[in-house]
Amino acid sequence: MEGAAPDDVIAFWREAGPARWFAADPDFDRVLAGRFGALHARAATGALAAWEEDAPGALAPLLLTDQFPRNIYRGSAHAFATDPMAREIAKRALARGFDQATEPGLRAFFYLPFEHHEDAGAQARAVRLFEALTQAGGDPEGLRYARIHAELIARFGRFPHRNPVLGRISTPDETAYLAAGGFAG
Repeated sequence: MEGAAPDDVIAFWREAGPARWFAADPDFDRVLAGRFGALHARAATGALAAWEEDAPGALAPLLLTDQFPRNIYRGSAHAFATDPMAREIAKRALARGFDQATEPGLRAFFYLPFEHHEDAGAQARAVRLFEALTQAGGDPEGLRYARIHAELIARFGRFPHRNPVLGRISTPDETAYLAAGGFAG
């Protein structure tokens, strides 16, 4: 999407809404890839860093590096390749209070890069951020999922459902957990 602006990314994501944000939908994934795949690639190189001067400008590259690749590259390791970049964008945005300048319905996207990290400290931060968001009127489902992610890291030190695409061998405990219907992403 040549010439796209942060508002284009945010408007698309807002219009898609929660029902599409976290569902596995191949049609939506294709639309996202076609419309924003090239912009994701630009964000992945740091070419959109200049956008980060205000809250919408920081939210757009967060979406492009944290959420969009999970759709565009679903089922591959590349879905997680820009997670470290997303965390750095989120850290800078939080330091500037950009999350608080964003409507509660979209504020969670400043916090998800911490929830997506296989690190206990990042998980604790995500839980705290989602607790505050819930107290401010945000969707309590965000906090529920933050706790699920934190529990997985506390138990396994990683997300077992990522093992196949990341080429990791699952432990017997991870295999049993997933076989019993444990959280699969």
